[in-house]
Amino acid sequence: MRRRPPRRDPARPAAPAVDTLPGAWGSVLARFLEDAAARGDAPTTVAMHRVHLTRFVRWCAERDLHRPQEVTRPVLESYRRTVFRTVKRNGEPLAFSTQQQRLLPLKVLFRWLVRQHLMLANPAADLELPRIHRRLPPRVLHHAEVEAMLALTKRRGPVGLRDRAILETLYSTGIRRAELARLKRFDLDLKHGVLYVRHGKGGRDRYVPLGARARGAIEVYLAEVRPALVREPDDGTVFLHDYGEPFLGNRLSDLVRRYVEAIGIESPGACHLLRHAMATEMLSNGADIRYLQAILGHAQLTTTERYTHVTLDKLKSVHAATHPAERPPARREPPRT
Repeated sequence: MRRRPPRRDPARPAAPAVDTLPGAWGSVLARFLEDAAARGDAPTTVAMHRVHLTRFVRWCAERDLHRPQEVTRPVLESYRRTVFRTVKRNGEPLAFSTQQQRLLPLKVLFRWLVRQHLMLANPAADLELPRIHRRLPPRVLHHAEVEAMLALTKRRGPVGLRDRAILETLYSTGIRRAELARLKRFDLDLKHGVLYVRHGKGGRDRYVPLGARARGAIEVYLAEVRPALVREPDDGTVFLHDYGEPFLGNRLSDLVRRYVEAIGIESPGACHLLRHAMATEMLSNGADIRYLQAILGHAQLTTTERYTHVTLDKLKSVHAATHPAERPPARREPPRT
């Protein structure tokens, strides 16, 4: 296996030093982020608050707004329009979900400022966030397509055994990319078929069933492949990159996407395609939605309900069986003489 020194995750935003921000913003943000961490907010949440609020503060500094008390509702509305007009490097506008992620920390910050008696009124109280329209994914993997992806792992030799274990785990459990990347060996109970997700989305822990086939793939990987990948000191991370490092940033997505594209499918997403396929297949086969909610780690049942869409094949079969124009004409009995 190839070796190289570990590198910083390029996909993880660099944490700006808030104490160097202009005016009074630095000390205020430092206190806010410290309180957020003390409340038990997830580290990723605190990090993203830092990134988005730093972007807002620098925008304010360009307009000579150096204190939170100088921010008014019209200022926030102006910033909201700025976010709306922002375009990505490829020239496309920001998705409404991205716009919401940039604006939501402002509501949290100014609510905290009022509670800390640092401001008399909350200028972000009535700030409307962009609406996120829940859309179905453009592509749902069928079981046969997942099996075709799994079959391709045999062509990659030892690392193919690792890839198979990754794909099987994602498909069996439906866990998120970051949850799989953080898995430690002590999170796996292969004897009883249980996987423990620590600090999932929203900081919630949960137990997830691990199917027999996925357990078998993991056992083979742990016995035959991981010992050749691991680098000391071993922190117990289950799935390791070719260089012996944990799968950071988009590396896991890149790995899964190669298999998705190899079977001729062009669709956004990678790891989440397997999560969606797992949820859709289980619901189609009669799984109770509340059990699926627990497995997927959704805080709200409404989030799980987006998986209750029926497949196009089922829609076509129901249409053919029930639409009057598609049903064969009823046979007429010959008149009796």
